[in-house]
Amino acid sequence: MPTVPPAPKADRRTTVDVTALLERGRTLATPVLRAAINRLAAPMDTVSAYHFGWIDAHGRPTAGDGGKAVRPALAVLSAEVTGAGPEAGIPGAVAVELVHNFSLLHDDLMDGDEQRRHRDTVWKVHGPAQAILVGDAMFALANEILLELGTVEAGRATRRLTTATRALIDGQAQDISYEHRDRVSVEECLEMEGNKTGALLACASSIGAVLGGADDRTADTLEKYGYHLGLAFQAVDDLLGIWGDPEATGKQTWSDLRQRKKSLPVVAALAASGPAAERLGGLLAADAKSSDFESFSEEEFAARAALIEQAGGREWTAEEARRQHTIAVDALNAIDMPDRVREQFTALADFVVVRKR
Repeated sequence: MPTVPPAPKADRRTTVDVTALLERGRTLATPVLRAAINRLAAPMDTVSAYHFGWIDAHGRPTAGDGGKAVRPALAVLSAEVTGAGPEAGIPGAVAVELVHNFSLLHDDLMDGDEQRRHRDTVWKVHGPAQAILVGDAMFALANEILLELGTVEAGRATRRLTTATRALIDGQAQDISYEHRDRVSVEECLEMEGNKTGALLACASSIGAVLGGADDRTADTLEKYGYHLGLAFQAVDDLLGIWGDPEATGKQTWSDLRQRKKSLPVVAALAASGPAAERLGGLLAADAKSSDFESFSEEEFAARAALIEQAGGREWTAEEARRQHTIAVDALNAIDMPDRVREQFTALADFVVVRKR
């Protein structure tokens, strides 16, 4: 069963092939992304290629899973809002993908995650120093890709990307600080997730349109769609971080609980009233002071997950994902665009709330 029930509109007239839409973004962006990575000095080029799934740890070519490619799909689709071809959005797609992967490299190291996409993370294979350096290099490349276009539109796109990147970093800093607090409010959690995930998806949803010549009103509206899509995306991620199937997510069971993350299901459960919320609060407060937390059994993590569900944290988060999905899709009504493009934006939003990884 999907993590969150779908919320499609009943009057949808066409069926969009989301897999093909995602693959289009990947296919258009990957050659330019590979060329950008090839600019990096050794061994950063091969470390990057490993991270993207293009080679294995021994340097042999692989047909690895490079991720869902939602951001490149949004970037090339947004170019079509202006009447431009999807190709106009390719530099934006590559720039956003580089920033996204810069954040993944650093996040994996900061969080101590040893697995991503069903294999060892970069810091585990190549060491923490390479994970930091390669992430930094990707961030620099993202700005180069845009600024090399030398157009007014490229300058506008770069400003939006750097603003989104700063918000993303703010969100990661908030996320880390929350791990050391007994309580985080739902509002604080949503602010953090809006920074950490919503800001870059907002940029992805507008950057192709900016490169295609869209005015600020159009770009801002597309950013609103992407921001709320990001909140829906992160709500589903939070559900998967506790209850996701490791075979699908590529991460450990109860991964967010192992990292003491104050994700939406946790903070929503703690904000509730009743014995389950009280019991959960006591356990998590004790966990924060425990010296043997890393040796907890599967049963102990499962008990905490059960309390979160009993206190209503799981259902509240699922409902929040649906609510943010609705806000995102409704935002599209404020601007003119081809019906086909609007349907594809909506289909991508639907995909986000029913995915399993």
